[in-house]
Amino acid sequence: MGSFFFMHIQEAHRIAGVKTYYFAKKLQEIRQMQAEGKSIINLGIGSPDLDPDSAVIKSLQSSAANSGVHGYQPYRGLAELRQGFADWYRRHFSVSLDPNSEILPLLGSKEGIMHISMSFLNAGDEVLVPNPGYPAYQSAAKIAGANPVFYSLREENNYLPDMQSLQNMDLSKVKLMWINYPHMPSGAPANPESLKKLVALAREKQFLLCHDNPYSFILNKTPFSILELEGAKEVALELSSLSKNYNMAGWRIGCLACNAEILNTVLKFKSNMDSGMFKPMQIAAARALELPDEWLQKQTEIYTQRREKVWELLDLLDCRYHKNTAGLFVWAKVPDIYSDAEELSEKVLHAHHVFLTPGKIFGTNGTNYIRASLCQDVSTIEKAIERCR
Repeated sequence: MGSFFFMHIQEAHRIAGVKTYYFAKKLQEIRQMQAEGKSIINLGIGSPDLDPDSAVIKSLQSSAANSGVHGYQPYRGLAELRQGFADWYRRHFSVSLDPNSEILPLLGSKEGIMHISMSFLNAGDEVLVPNPGYPAYQSAAKIAGANPVFYSLREENNYLPDMQSLQNMDLSKVKLMWINYPHMPSGAPANPESLKKLVALAREKQFLLCHDNPYSFILNKTPFSILELEGAKEVALELSSLSKNYNMAGWRIGCLACNAEILNTVLKFKSNMDSGMFKPMQIAAARALELPDEWLQKQTEIYTQRREKVWELLDLLDCRYHKNTAGLFVWAKVPDIYSDAEELSEKVLHAHHVFLTPGKIFGTNGTNYIRASLCQDVSTIEKAIERCR
Protein backbone atom coordinates (compact mmCIF):
# COMPACT_ATOMS: atom_id res chain seq x y z
CA MET A 1 0.00 0.00 0.00
CA GLY A 2 1.21 3.48 -0.73
CA SER A 3 1.90 5.94 2.05
CA PHE A 4 -0.09 9.13 2.50
CA PHE A 5 1.52 12.51 2.90
CA PHE A 6 -0.39 14.98 5.06
CA MET A 7 0.73 18.57 4.69
CA HIS A 8 0.34 20.74 7.77
CA ILE A 9 -0.69 24.31 7.04
CA GLN A 10 -0.44 26.61 10.02
CA GLU A 11 -3.70 28.31 10.98
CA ALA A 12 -4.03 32.07 10.69
CA HIS A 13 -2.84 34.07 13.66
CA ARG A 14 -6.26 35.71 13.89
CA ILE A 15 -7.89 32.46 15.03
CA ALA A 16 -5.01 31.07 17.06
CA GLY A 17 -6.47 32.44 20.29
CA VAL A 18 -10.08 31.56 19.44
CA LYS A 19 -11.55 28.40 20.89
CA THR A 20 -14.08 26.21 19.12
CA TYR A 21 -17.54 27.31 20.23
CA TYR A 22 -18.44 25.40 23.40
CA PHE A 23 -21.74 24.07 22.09
CA ALA A 24 -20.12 22.73 18.93
CA LYS A 25 -18.02 20.42 21.12
CA LYS A 26 -20.66 19.64 23.76
CA LEU A 27 -23.33 18.74 21.24
CA GLN A 28 -20.90 16.27 19.68
CA GLU A 29 -20.47 14.62 23.08
CA ILE A 30 -24.24 14.48 23.51
CA ARG A 31 -24.67 12.96 20.05
CA GLN A 32 -22.15 10.27 21.00
CA MET A 33 -24.10 9.50 24.18
CA GLN A 34 -27.29 9.27 22.13
CA ALA A 35 -25.56 6.91 19.67
CA GLU A 36 -24.81 4.70 22.66
CA GLY A 37 -28.53 4.47 23.35
CA LYS A 38 -28.80 7.14 26.04
CA SER A 39 -31.75 9.52 25.86
CA ILE A 40 -30.49 13.03 26.63
CA ILE A 41 -32.83 15.89 27.55
CA ASN A 42 -31.12 19.03 26.31
CA LEU A 43 -31.93 22.07 28.43
CA GLY A 44 -28.73 23.80 27.42
CA ILE A 45 -29.38 25.24 23.97
CA GLY A 46 -31.49 28.29 23.14
CA SER A 47 -32.92 26.97 19.88
CA PRO A 48 -36.70 27.49 19.86
CA ASP A 49 -38.64 24.25 19.39
CA LEU A 50 -41.83 26.13 18.51
CA ASP A 51 -42.76 26.72 14.87
CA PRO A 52 -43.08 30.05 13.10
CA ASP A 53 -46.61 31.30 12.52
CA SER A 54 -48.39 29.35 9.78
CA ALA A 55 -48.90 32.53 7.74
CA VAL A 56 -45.12 33.01 7.64
CA ILE A 57 -44.55 29.48 6.38
CA LYS A 58 -47.32 29.83 3.79
CA SER A 59 -45.75 33.07 2.60
CA LEU A 60 -42.42 31.29 2.09
CA GLN A 61 -44.05 28.41 0.26
CA SER A 62 -46.14 30.53 -2.08
CA SER A 63 -43.41 33.01 -2.96
CA ALA A 64 -40.83 30.24 -3.49
CA ALA A 65 -43.15 28.76 -6.15
CA ASN A 66 -43.01 31.96 -8.18
CA SER A 67 -40.62 32.40 -11.08
CA GLY A 68 -37.89 34.99 -10.94
CA VAL A 69 -37.24 34.79 -7.19
CA HIS A 70 -34.18 32.53 -7.16
CA GLY A 71 -31.48 34.94 -8.28
CA TYR A 72 -29.10 37.10 -6.31
CA GLN A 73 -30.74 39.73 -4.15
CA PRO A 74 -29.61 43.26 -3.20
CA TYR A 75 -26.85 43.50 -0.60
CA ARG A 76 -29.01 45.97 1.30
CA GLY A 77 -31.85 43.47 1.44
CA LEU A 78 -35.31 43.57 -0.03
CA ALA A 79 -37.07 46.94 0.26
CA GLU A 80 -40.13 45.13 1.63
CA LEU A 81 -38.10 43.64 4.47
CA ARG A 82 -36.34 46.90 5.31
CA GLN A 83 -39.72 48.63 5.45
CA GLY A 84 -41.00 45.78 7.61
CA PHE A 85 -38.21 46.32 10.13
CA ALA A 86 -38.80 50.09 10.09
CA ASP A 87 -42.52 49.62 10.80
CA TRP A 88 -41.67 47.06 13.51
CA TYR A 89 -39.33 49.51 15.24
CA ARG A 90 -41.91 52.27 15.07
CA ARG A 91 -44.72 50.06 16.38
CA HIS A 92 -42.89 48.37 19.25
CA PHE A 93 -40.24 50.91 20.27
CA SER A 94 -41.48 54.28 18.92
CA VAL A 95 -38.17 54.52 17.05
CA SER A 96 -38.13 56.17 13.63
CA LEU A 97 -35.67 54.67 11.13
CA ASP A 98 -35.14 55.36 7.44
CA PRO A 99 -35.59 51.94 5.75
CA ASN A 100 -33.35 53.03 2.88
CA SER A 101 -30.32 54.11 4.90
CA GLU A 102 -30.62 53.01 8.56
CA ILE A 103 -31.63 49.34 8.33
CA LEU A 104 -29.49 46.50 7.01
CA PRO A 105 -30.95 42.96 6.92
CA LEU A 106 -28.47 40.30 8.03
CA LEU A 107 -28.02 36.53 7.96
CA GLY A 108 -28.92 36.44 11.64
CA SER A 109 -27.60 38.83 14.26
CA LYS A 110 -24.52 36.68 14.96
CA GLU A 111 -23.31 37.63 11.49
CA GLY A 112 -23.71 41.24 12.52
CA ILE A 113 -21.38 40.80 15.50
CA MET A 114 -18.60 39.71 13.15
CA HIS A 115 -19.43 42.29 10.49
CA ILE A 116 -19.34 45.16 12.98
CA SER A 117 -16.08 43.92 14.46
CA MET A 118 -14.38 43.50 11.10
CA SER A 119 -15.68 46.85 9.87
CA PHE A 120 -14.34 49.00 12.71
CA LEU A 121 -11.58 47.22 14.63
CA ASN A 122 -7.85 47.42 14.00
CA ALA A 123 -4.95 45.70 15.73
CA GLY A 124 -4.47 47.25 19.15
CA ASP A 125 -8.03 48.54 19.45
CA GLU A 126 -9.92 47.49 22.57
CA VAL A 127 -13.45 46.14 22.87
CA LEU A 128 -15.46 46.23 26.09
CA VAL A 129 -17.02 42.78 26.54
CA PRO A 130 -19.50 41.85 29.31
CA ASN A 131 -18.55 39.20 31.87
CA PRO A 132 -20.73 37.16 31.85
CA GLY A 133 -21.81 37.57 28.26
CA TYR A 134 -22.22 35.97 24.86
CA PRO A 135 -18.87 34.34 23.90
CA ALA A 136 -19.10 35.59 20.29
CA TYR A 137 -18.29 39.16 21.38
CA GLN A 138 -14.86 38.10 22.58
CA SER A 139 -14.21 35.80 19.64
CA ALA A 140 -15.17 38.42 17.06
CA ALA A 141 -12.85 40.96 18.67
CA LYS A 142 -9.93 38.53 18.59
CA ILE A 143 -10.55 37.50 14.99
CA ALA A 144 -10.60 41.17 14.02
CA GLY A 145 -7.21 41.60 15.71
CA ALA A 146 -8.48 43.69 18.63
CA ASN A 147 -8.14 43.09 22.36
CA PRO A 148 -11.23 42.19 24.41
CA VAL A 149 -11.37 44.01 27.75
CA PHE A 150 -13.91 42.55 30.15
CA TYR A 151 -16.21 44.67 32.26
CA SER A 152 -17.89 43.01 35.19
CA LEU A 153 -21.63 42.37 35.46
CA ARG A 154 -22.77 41.06 38.85
CA GLU A 155 -25.94 39.74 40.39
CA GLU A 156 -25.91 42.35 43.16
CA ASN A 157 -26.10 45.10 40.52
CA ASN A 158 -28.76 43.26 38.49
CA TYR A 159 -26.17 42.61 35.76
CA LEU A 160 -25.97 46.27 34.79
CA PRO A 161 -22.63 47.97 34.09
CA ASP A 162 -20.96 49.70 37.04
CA MET A 163 -20.57 53.20 35.70
CA GLN A 164 -17.98 54.21 38.27
CA SER A 165 -15.77 51.27 37.35
CA LEU A 166 -16.09 52.09 33.65
CA GLN A 167 -15.22 55.74 34.20
CA ASN A 168 -12.16 54.70 36.20
CA MET A 169 -10.87 52.59 33.30
CA ASP A 170 -8.51 53.82 30.61
CA LEU A 171 -10.90 53.96 27.66
CA SER A 172 -8.53 55.69 25.25
CA LYS A 173 -8.14 52.60 23.04
CA VAL A 174 -11.76 51.43 23.24
CA LYS A 175 -13.50 51.35 19.85
CA LEU A 176 -16.58 49.25 20.68
CA MET A 177 -18.61 48.27 23.72
CA TRP A 178 -21.02 45.32 23.65
CA ILE A 179 -24.19 45.37 25.73
CA ASN A 180 -27.13 42.97 25.62
CA TYR A 181 -30.56 43.43 27.27
CA PRO A 182 -32.50 41.39 28.12
CA HIS A 183 -29.11 40.11 29.19
CA MET A 184 -27.90 36.68 28.15
CA PRO A 185 -27.26 34.56 30.18
CA SER A 186 -28.80 36.15 33.29
CA GLY A 187 -32.07 37.41 31.78
CA ALA A 188 -31.70 40.79 33.51
CA PRO A 189 -33.96 43.38 31.84
CA ALA A 190 -32.81 46.69 30.41
CA ASN A 191 -32.65 49.73 32.66
CA PRO A 192 -33.07 52.82 30.46
CA GLU A 193 -31.71 55.20 33.10
CA SER A 194 -28.52 53.18 33.42
CA LEU A 195 -28.15 52.85 29.66
CA LYS A 196 -28.57 56.62 29.19
CA LYS A 197 -25.33 56.98 31.13
CA LEU A 198 -23.65 54.51 28.79
CA VAL A 199 -24.79 56.50 25.76
CA ALA A 200 -23.35 59.64 27.34
CA LEU A 201 -20.07 57.83 28.08
CA ALA A 202 -19.83 56.52 24.51
CA ARG A 203 -20.38 60.02 23.15
CA GLU A 204 -17.79 61.49 25.53
CA LYS A 205 -15.13 58.84 24.88
CA GLN A 206 -15.98 58.42 21.18
CA PHE A 207 -16.63 54.69 20.96
CA LEU A 208 -19.48 52.69 19.42
CA LEU A 209 -22.12 51.24 21.74
CA CYS A 210 -23.36 47.96 20.27
CA HIS A 211 -26.64 46.62 21.65
CA ASP A 212 -27.34 42.99 20.83
CA ASN A 213 -31.10 42.63 21.27
CA PRO A 214 -32.37 39.17 20.19
CA TYR A 215 -34.71 38.54 23.16
CA SER A 216 -36.88 41.67 22.88
CA PHE A 217 -40.23 39.97 23.47
CA ILE A 218 -39.38 36.72 25.27
CA LEU A 219 -41.00 36.98 28.73
CA ASN A 220 -40.18 40.67 28.62
CA LYS A 221 -42.79 43.10 29.96
CA THR A 222 -40.88 46.16 28.78
CA PRO A 223 -39.34 45.67 25.31
CA PHE A 224 -36.52 48.14 24.83
CA SER A 225 -34.36 49.51 22.03
CA ILE A 226 -31.17 51.45 22.73
CA LEU A 227 -32.21 53.73 19.86
CA GLU A 228 -35.08 55.05 22.00
CA LEU A 229 -32.60 57.04 24.08
CA GLU A 230 -31.80 60.65 23.22
CA GLY A 231 -28.57 60.98 21.28
CA ALA A 232 -28.15 57.21 20.97
CA LYS A 233 -28.23 57.13 17.18
CA GLU A 234 -24.99 59.14 17.09
CA VAL A 235 -23.02 56.27 18.68
CA ALA A 236 -25.27 53.22 19.02
CA LEU A 237 -25.86 50.21 16.79
CA GLU A 238 -28.55 47.65 17.48
CA LEU A 239 -28.82 44.06 16.31
CA SER A 240 -32.26 42.48 16.25
CA SER A 241 -33.26 38.99 15.20
CA LEU A 242 -36.25 36.87 14.22
CA SER A 243 -34.58 33.74 15.60
CA LYS A 244 -35.92 33.80 19.15
CA ASN A 245 -38.83 36.25 18.94
CA TYR A 246 -40.49 34.53 15.98
CA ASN A 247 -39.17 30.94 16.23
CA MET A 248 -37.07 31.32 13.09
CA ALA A 249 -33.56 30.46 14.31
CA GLY A 250 -32.70 28.26 11.34
CA TRP A 251 -33.85 30.89 8.87
CA ARG A 252 -30.93 33.16 9.86
CA ILE A 253 -32.63 36.53 9.56
CA GLY A 254 -31.83 39.63 11.57
CA CYS A 255 -31.02 43.26 11.06
CA LEU A 256 -28.64 46.03 11.99
CA ALA A 257 -30.20 49.40 12.85
CA CYS A 258 -28.00 52.50 13.13
CA ASN A 259 -27.23 55.79 11.44
CA ALA A 260 -26.45 55.83 7.74
CA GLU A 261 -22.72 56.52 8.09
CA ILE A 262 -22.15 53.54 10.39
CA LEU A 263 -24.38 51.32 8.28
CA ASN A 264 -22.52 52.11 5.07
CA THR A 265 -19.22 51.14 6.70
CA VAL A 266 -20.67 47.77 7.74
CA LEU A 267 -22.20 47.31 4.29
CA LYS A 268 -18.77 47.79 2.71
CA PHE A 269 -17.55 44.72 4.60
CA LYS A 270 -20.78 42.70 4.29
CA SER A 271 -20.95 43.14 0.51
CA ASN A 272 -17.55 41.45 0.26
CA MET A 273 -18.61 38.57 2.50
CA ASP A 274 -22.03 37.45 1.28
CA SER A 275 -24.99 38.26 -0.92
CA GLY A 276 -28.61 39.02 -0.14
CA MET A 277 -30.85 36.39 1.42
CA PHE A 278 -33.21 34.18 -0.60
CA LYS A 279 -36.03 36.50 -1.69
CA PRO A 280 -38.96 34.31 -0.48
CA MET A 281 -37.36 34.16 2.98
CA GLN A 282 -37.17 37.94 3.07
CA ILE A 283 -40.81 38.22 2.02
CA ALA A 284 -41.83 35.73 4.71
CA ALA A 285 -39.72 37.55 7.31
CA ALA A 286 -41.55 40.77 6.50
CA ARG A 287 -44.78 38.87 7.13
CA ALA A 288 -43.49 37.73 10.53
CA LEU A 289 -42.71 41.29 11.53
CA GLU A 290 -46.38 42.15 10.95
CA LEU A 291 -47.66 39.58 13.45
CA PRO A 292 -49.89 41.19 16.11
CA ASP A 293 -49.13 41.56 19.79
CA GLU A 294 -51.57 38.71 20.48
CA TRP A 295 -49.22 36.28 18.73
CA LEU A 296 -46.31 37.41 20.90
CA GLN A 297 -48.53 37.09 23.97
CA LYS A 298 -49.25 33.45 23.15
CA GLN A 299 -45.52 32.81 23.05
CA THR A 300 -45.23 34.46 26.44
CA GLU A 301 -47.90 32.17 27.88
CA ILE A 302 -46.08 29.07 26.63
CA TYR A 303 -42.71 30.21 27.97
CA THR A 304 -44.27 31.21 31.29
CA GLN A 305 -45.53 27.65 31.82
CA ARG A 306 -42.15 26.21 30.87
CA ARG A 307 -40.26 28.59 33.13
CA GLU A 308 -42.32 27.55 36.13
CA LYS A 309 -41.32 23.93 35.46
CA VAL A 310 -37.65 24.89 35.06
CA TRP A 311 -37.87 26.69 38.40
CA GLU A 312 -39.17 23.43 39.86
CA LEU A 313 -36.18 21.57 38.41
CA LEU A 314 -33.73 24.13 39.77
CA ASP A 315 -35.41 23.99 43.19
CA LEU A 316 -34.82 20.26 43.16
CA LEU A 317 -31.12 20.89 42.49
CA ASP A 318 -31.01 23.46 45.33
CA CYS A 319 -30.11 26.27 42.94
CA ARG A 320 -31.02 29.90 43.61
CA TYR A 321 -32.46 32.22 40.93
CA HIS A 322 -34.39 35.44 40.36
CA LYS A 323 -37.91 35.44 38.94
CA ASN A 324 -38.00 38.97 37.51
CA THR A 325 -36.01 38.05 34.41
CA ALA A 326 -36.63 37.84 30.66
CA GLY A 327 -35.37 35.82 27.70
CA LEU A 328 -35.16 32.13 26.87
CA PHE A 329 -33.18 30.99 29.91
CA VAL A 330 -33.13 30.77 33.68
CA TRP A 331 -29.80 31.67 35.29
CA ALA A 332 -29.23 30.11 38.68
CA LYS A 333 -26.49 29.98 41.30
CA VAL A 334 -25.46 26.45 42.22
CA PRO A 335 -25.13 25.26 45.83
CA ASP A 336 -21.81 25.77 47.61
CA ILE A 337 -21.25 22.02 47.84
CA TYR A 338 -20.07 22.14 44.21
CA SER A 339 -16.66 23.53 43.31
CA ASP A 340 -18.27 25.20 40.31
CA ALA A 341 -21.32 24.89 38.09
CA GLU A 342 -19.57 22.58 35.64
CA GLU A 343 -19.36 19.94 38.37
CA LEU A 344 -23.15 20.04 38.75
CA SER A 345 -23.65 20.15 34.96
CA GLU A 346 -21.52 17.03 34.43
CA LYS A 347 -23.19 15.20 37.29
CA VAL A 348 -26.68 15.90 35.97
CA LEU A 349 -25.66 14.98 32.42
CA HIS A 350 -23.98 11.67 33.18
CA ALA A 351 -26.13 10.55 36.11
CA HIS A 352 -29.54 11.74 34.92
CA HIS A 353 -29.01 12.41 31.19
CA VAL A 354 -30.14 16.04 31.45
CA PHE A 355 -27.90 18.75 29.99
CA LEU A 356 -27.68 22.17 31.65
CA THR A 357 -25.11 24.77 30.53
CA PRO A 358 -22.32 25.64 32.98
CA GLY A 359 -22.03 29.39 33.34
CA LYS A 360 -18.26 29.59 33.06
CA ILE A 361 -18.50 29.54 29.26
CA PHE A 362 -19.97 33.05 29.52
CA GLY A 363 -17.08 34.38 31.61
CA THR A 364 -15.47 34.06 35.02
CA ASN A 365 -18.43 35.74 36.70
CA GLY A 366 -20.53 32.77 35.59
CA THR A 367 -18.37 30.09 37.22
CA ASN A 368 -20.86 29.34 39.99
CA TYR A 369 -23.98 29.66 37.87
CA ILE A 370 -25.87 27.33 35.59
CA ARG A 371 -28.18 28.15 32.67
CA ALA A 372 -31.35 26.26 31.82
CA SER A 373 -33.15 26.73 28.50
CA LEU A 374 -36.90 27.06 28.00
CA CYS A 375 -36.74 25.43 24.56
CA GLN A 376 -38.38 22.15 25.56
CA ASP A 377 -42.07 21.53 26.15
CA VAL A 378 -43.57 21.14 29.61
CA SER A 379 -43.78 17.34 29.45
CA THR A 380 -40.08 17.08 28.57
CA ILE A 381 -39.10 19.38 31.44
CA GLU A 382 -41.29 17.28 33.75
CA LYS A 383 -39.40 14.19 32.58
CA ALA A 384 -36.13 15.97 33.43
CA ILE A 385 -37.51 16.69 36.90
CA GLU A 386 -38.38 13.02 37.41
CA ARG A 387 -34.92 11.93 36.31
CA CYS A 388 -33.25 14.30 38.77
CA ARG A 389 -35.63 13.68 41.67
